[in-house]
Amino acid sequence: MLSAGALASAFAFALPVATNGQSSHTGVHNVVLVHGAFADGSSWAKVIPILQAKGYNVIAVQNPLTSFGEDVAATKRAIDAMDAPVLLVGHSYGGMVISEAGKDPKVAGLLYVAALVPEDGQNVVDVNAPFPPGPGAAEFQLGATGFLSMSSKGIHEFFAQDASKEQRNIIFATQVPWAATATTEKVYHPAWETKPSWSIIAANDGMINPDLQRAKAKTIRATTLELKGNHVPMVTQPRKVAAFIIEAARNVNVQKELAEAH
Repeated sequence: MLSAGALASAFAFALPVATNGQSSHTGVHNVVLVHGAFADGSSWAKVIPILQAKGYNVIAVQNPLTSFGEDVAATKRAIDAMDAPVLLVGHSYGGMVISEAGKDPKVAGLLYVAALVPEDGQNVVDVNAPFPPGPGAAEFQLGATGFLSMSSKGIHEFFAQDASKEQRNIIFATQVPWAATATTEKVYHPAWETKPSWSIIAANDGMINPDLQRAKAKTIRATTLELKGNHVPMVTQPRKVAAFIIEAARNVNVQKELAEAH
């Protein structure tokens, strides 16, 4: 359950605010979902139909994971495809991507799911540095072509440990190699500095230290939900993830001028 403070923050975001004479309203109906490393858009397969059933327009980005710049470009194409302001959702490494792509003026808010959240001038390595790495980090395997993959042990014990065996086997078999160079690209002036944010913390995450997730959520003043589960709550707890996305989509504040421009 959300804490009293988180509920208060959510209520604050729901209030219409006038800034510099600009009127505003709350709520968006477009959601762009951004997957993380070793994954593809199908990682949101259980969340998408729940959002669609509630009337949301949804695009799950297919990031190539060949470079940070190409992942940002793919996400921007999805944002461009929407005809109105969007809520941008990023899982894991996708948090880096949405922090850059989210600077697009069409993005009204950001939602991080068990994600890396960069501060100004940080890359993946920098984000992880203040806390001990999750045990799954030891299961990264660097290939001769410069791409990272996850070992079977990593997937089964640290990445998706409370998913069914069938789900874990599918995640391992369908994983997409991740360019190691993507871990060195820095994000400057991340979008959360100027836009409202939400954060789902995975309390039993074996990939990204949960304490790091909690600290970053405080840094960005995010409305926060903590779930007792693994690194992929959208796979194992899709209804809770979808409900939180819907809450954010309903409460995000949109300037009237931005909404009318699209």
